[in-house]
Amino acid sequence: MIDLIPLEYYYPAYIYLAFAIVLFTLLHTHVLNINDKKNIGYINFMGYSILFLLIIYIGLRPVSGRYFTDMDTYARIYESYANGGEILLQTDVVFQQFMKICSSFLSTNNFFLLCAFLYIFPLYIVSKNFFKAYWFYAFFMFVVSFQFWTYGVNGIRNGMATSFFLLAISFREKKVLLVLFFIISYLFHQTMILPILAYILTVFYNKPKTYLIVWLIAIPLSIALGGFWENLFANMGFADERLSGYLIGEKDDAFTNSGFRYDFLIYSASAVFTGWYFIFKKKYEDATYYQLFNIYLTTNAFWILIIRANFSNRFAYLSWFMMALIVIYPFIKKRFFKTQHFVIGKVLFGYFLFTFFMFIYYRL
Repeated sequence: MIDLIPLEYYYPAYIYLAFAIVLFTLLHTHVLNINDKKNIGYINFMGYSILFLLIIYIGLRPVSGRYFTDMDTYARIYESYANGGEILLQTDVVFQQFMKICSSFLSTNNFFLLCAFLYIFPLYIVSKNFFKAYWFYAFFMFVVSFQFWTYGVNGIRNGMATSFFLLAISFREKKVLLVLFFIISYLFHQTMILPILAYILTVFYNKPKTYLIVWLIAIPLSIALGGFWENLFANMGFADERLSGYLIGEKDDAFTNSGFRYDFLIYSASAVFTGWYFIFKKKYEDATYYQLFNIYLTTNAFWILIIRANFSNRFAYLSWFMMALIVIYPFIKKRFFKTQHFVIGKVLFGYFLFTFFMFIYYRL
């Protein structure tokens, strides 16, 4: 268990170290060509160092309900299983079984280490599968994304479920693995049914223009009809009672702002703008990118409709976990700019700035 850092400095230490790495990487992109051996050496060293240290840092953090919110609840349930307790919860039973099996041979701290591994390591595999030698840029984008930390230390099941979803689509050519990882993703957290259905939809229809129009239409529909959509989906019994509670239940203290979240809409729109720019402005043709972009538009449009929900952030994350991939993909796959490598560095810097800004904002 890592206890050298006071708990109140756990997240700030991660943020400031990430800031230093962002600046150092920006410098590298300015002075070195992306194919330069020195750059390849740098991104491999930095990438594997971050991968290993972040798994350890997040996985072996002390158990705390004050600083890591739901972690304490996970720990109490896990320890009850270790002491012979039975599974009483009726939701996400597979994950409860997973916890019970692990409790027979892993300590509580080692269980959280395993969870961190299952959350972070798939992001490395995803980055490798999509970008080969240049995997670092995507992986680093993932781990400095807004709410990456939150879903590693608080919304633990949800975080792992999204990583398995990304793992599935990175193995899209291997249908058995695709289906297997989709099933694991859903069984770990039932909300993943939304991005899974969005993926299935894109298999049959994959034209970005239509999805973009739907996303744009969702904005005035949400503004005009207010809480209609939250009540509609809640009354439809979307997935289970707990998810209906996310829509119209008690408020999430971390997201007390009610009403239409223009700030988060602007944040979401940054990925939409990126996709629009490359697909329609630069005429970038890539069926895989179309599919990723369309999944994002579908899940984000759903969130826009229920943007006033008391747990709006949990639905927002069903699209936000893909943002890093949507933003960085074209920059690595094809050269669009004369100083492409430096542009990638600036994209990394700009993308991280929102996470850093939100960190500062919530500390004020």
